[in-house]
Amino acid sequence: MPDTLFTLPDPKTVPVNGETATYPVGRIFCVGRNYAAHAAEMGVEVDREAPFYFTKAASHAQASDTALPYPPGTENFHYEMELAVAIGKPVFQADLTQATAAIYAYGCALDMTRRDLQQALRAKQRPWDLGKDVEGCAVFAPLSKAATMGHIGPQKIRLSVNGKQRQNATLADMVWSVPELIRHLSGFYHLRPGDLILTGTPAGVGPVVAGDTLTGSIDGLDPIRLTIT
Repeated sequence: MPDTLFTLPDPKTVPVNGETATYPVGRIFCVGRNYAAHAAEMGVEVDREAPFYFTKAASHAQASDTALPYPPGTENFHYEMELAVAIGKPVFQADLTQATAAIYAYGCALDMTRRDLQQALRAKQRPWDLGKDVEGCAVFAPLSKAATMGHIGPQKIRLSVNGKQRQNATLADMVWSVPELIRHLSGFYHLRPGDLILTGTPAGVGPVVAGDTLTGSIDGLDPIRLTIT
């Protein structure tokens, strides 16, 4: 293999409960408008024909219990609390059984968003990259293997800012279930270990400012924490 002109940073990784080895982040897929109440608060409707997606660079992943500088170019920086799904085996054009078998682990995640840029770009029918693909914008708590989580649905998903609750829903409120998302997404991509899927956020999103501390939880998973500096 020829020498390269420079060395790229090592891939970001996420701890896994019960493992000494970590989960390397390959790709980050995000599901849009997967909670009807959140879509309504954004002034849009859920597309019930099929899920839709955007992506975040794997290099923008960061760990829970860290600090994130308020990013440039925005005056309306929002939190979105989400369930992350880690893929554990290759899967392509899966049925629901194969999609379920491909799930390695779950975790709490934050999708941090330049909301003003996202909305301005959406109004012009342009891609959301400047709004969504923000440095440090994909925050992950340690993962828990799928077998320890049980059936996805009744678990509460919550987020608080400075101790005040902002988001409170159940995973059953998702429009598209986790196996349905994997089945659909695998019709377009060869999903593989290292792929993480953020499954959407419930209603209650809002802005943060420097000095705010975010704490999120999903029943059965390690909580997530982030400070804005």
